[in-house]
Amino acid sequence: MDGIWRCLTSDRIEHFALFIADYETIRAAEGRGSSDAAYYLALPWKDRSGANQQQWSIRAKTYQYIERNILSTMAARQGEPLRVLDLGAGNGWLSYRLARMGHAPVAVDLLTNDRDGLGAASHYAGSISPLFHRVQAEVDHLPFADASFNLVIFNSSFHYSTDYIRTLREALRCTAPGGAVLIADTPWYLHESSGREMVEERKTYFKRRFGFASDSVPSLEFLTDERINNLRSALKLDLTVHRPFYGVRWALRPFLAKLRRRRSPSRFYIYKAQVAR
Repeated sequence: MDGIWRCLTSDRIEHFALFIADYETIRAAEGRGSSDAAYYLALPWKDRSGANQQQWSIRAKTYQYIERNILSTMAARQGEPLRVLDLGAGNGWLSYRLARMGHAPVAVDLLTNDRDGLGAASHYAGSISPLFHRVQAEVDHLPFADASFNLVIFNSSFHYSTDYIRTLREALRCTAPGGAVLIADTPWYLHESSGREMVEERKTYFKRRFGFASDSVPSLEFLTDERINNLRSALKLDLTVHRPFYGVRWALRPFLAKLRRRRSPSRFYIYKAQVAR
């Protein structure tokens, strides 16, 4: 046994089979994962493969911001370790970092392979004991009781939702009074049209390189202010927006795109939905 709880019904396994196969093909081609535990232990600060350092630099800055500006405040208020749900946990790097801080994370993902999915978390077993819980489940049907967690984090995963309202409502159900849900590292676009252009560009690229568009599950892919406002209204959210600084080059991207008459690029914000006490 690999220690991963499988919480997908047979029909949902079939539903996600093509999505998982396509996703794993793309991630492998991108150089994700390693047979060396040092690769995983270095994340998010360094991508030892050198294949995706720019993306991991974004993840590192997001994590650093959350740790300093959100986690520390919540932990101090709680007075004890936080129960954290890591949605879209992948190889478990965030859950590992949280466990090292003394919190109690649960890692959730659809992927269970041993390079880029929940199986890869076995590389952390030599550094933390016991290893955090790992659960294969879908975010719209989480196998947890109401109010089970102090903090729920969509770890670069919210944009895979097919229905933002349904997905966020399920996360809120699992969040205890006084807790919060974070949406992190989901691309935001100034204009809906820019987001849609990005999606079409990516499909074209995938078709050219892999022979498929990787769209078997119709994910929503990005956020805009209008989409966020719809969520705020539909779910009566106490929602705040955090804006980490990702560096000068990243900050200049919108201006350079405008000068070059290209579509507006993505940006990353952290959205915090506070649950009333």
